[in-house]
Amino acid sequence: MTSIPPPGYDEPAEPPQPTEPQPATATAPRVPGLAGWRPWTAWAAILAGFGLTVFGGMVVAIGAAAWGADVGDPSPGVNIGLTLFQNIALFSAALLFARLAGRPAAVDFGLRRPPIARSIGQLLGVWFLFYAVSAAWVLALSLDEEQTLPDELGIESSNVNLALVIVLITVVAPLGEELFFRGYFFAALRNWRGWIPAAILTGLIFGAIHIGSAPIGLTVPLAFFGFGLCMLYQKTGSLYPCIALHALNNAVALGITQDWTWQIAPLMAGALTASLTLAWLLARALGQRLPNALAPAH
Repeated sequence: MTSIPPPGYDEPAEPPQPTEPQPATATAPRVPGLAGWRPWTAWAAILAGFGLTVFGGMVVAIGAAAWGADVGDPSPGVNIGLTLFQNIALFSAALLFARLAGRPAAVDFGLRRPPIARSIGQLLGVWFLFYAVSAAWVLALSLDEEQTLPDELGIESSNVNLALVIVLITVVAPLGEELFFRGYFFAALRNWRGWIPAAILTGLIFGAIHIGSAPIGLTVPLAFFGFGLCMLYQKTGSLYPCIALHALNNAVALGITQDWTWQIAPLMAGALTASLTLAWLLARALGQRLPNALAPAH
């Protein structure tokens, strides 16, 4: 007889064990680069930069008083040094707050190669609009204020002071102001409501900080210039055209205040070369981020 084996029975499965809940992430992943720059840090950076400048001025004043110098009337060399220190302080503050989103790279500050032909055309367009707006503003308000250099810089006191002021106005100021105002301040605010509101606010602040170093009636054209530089940065994707335009414009303005003629052309060439070279060296120092980690353009 054929026997049929009894049906087999599997071992009863063990009941599923409850899994322990994974701890929730406390914070969202940090966005690297300029995409992670919070808009509030733009205001914090400018307060920190000018605060550091004021602190530096107090230290200098205390030291000068200790040496018996007239604190109320500092020498041109001291004023030049403090102006240089202000540019360094602003950029240092920008670097400090940029590190909240990780180590910044050159590309985060816009130090990348621009499209040359298009950038030249847009640079000339912004420069022309700035002069047109300035001329219309002066005519509309019948302004007769002339652009002059502050006496405290002592540009006419010696050739050494003249050389220092030339470097300060045509090289250091364009580089420092563009790195801070367009490279950081505008870039951080752009993460808030887009580039147009950011450009308007940056232009207004840019015009306001020149009160005292420029005639009060010219602060509105300077605010427009600040807006135009933001637009140039936005359209080219690079800070180099902004630095170039700023350096060229300051060279022309300086030459006019000194009643120079043929000297203006070599001054423009020197300012352009020196400011862009220093910007390139800074880009090398900051380094680049890997292409797959670049922040998206706004």
